[in-house]
This record gives sequence, C-alpha cells and structure tokens, in this order.
Amino acid sequence: MYLDIKEKEDIFKKHGKSVKDTGSAEGQIALFTYRIEHLTKHLKANHKDYNTERSLVMLVGKRRALLDYLTKKDVLRYRAIVKELGLRK
Repeated sequence: MYLDIKEKEDIFKKHGKSVKDTGSAEGQIALFTYRIEHLTKHLKANHKDYNTERSLVMLVGKRRALLDYLTKKDVLRYRAIVKELGLRK
C-alpha cells in the first residue's frame, strides 16, 4: 500500500492542527497533494492506465475546489499552504 497510517498521521500533524484533525482544509489539501504525486509517478510508468488518469483529474479538481474555498475563507492560510506544498498558485 502506498500510504500507511503512520505517513497519513505525519501529513496531518505537519499540515493540520493535530493528528486527529483530518477535516481541516490544509490537511485535506496536503493529503490530496501526496496522492496526486503518487498517481503521477504511477502514470509515468503506466501511460495507458486511463482509469487512474481519470482519478487523477478528479483529485486535482477536488484539491482546486478546496484551494478556492480557502482563498475565499482566509487568504493567509491559502498562501501558507501553497508555499508549504510548493504548488504553482
């Protein structure tokens, strides 16, 4: 499995408020980013895996929606998470 419980806890501890804070926008964006990077590596090796490609596009859309929500809610939190994760916008 590509993501075990320990790695997931580390992601939420680093980007969320605590390990148990799985609902914060920052934690979810960080988790989506990790999954997007994993699927991108998979697709580089398996370029004809169209189901994974569709999942990747949907995941990017979910992350974009959360980033848009965070922009409207609190611009400083948005800028901080984008800088931490190294996203383009």
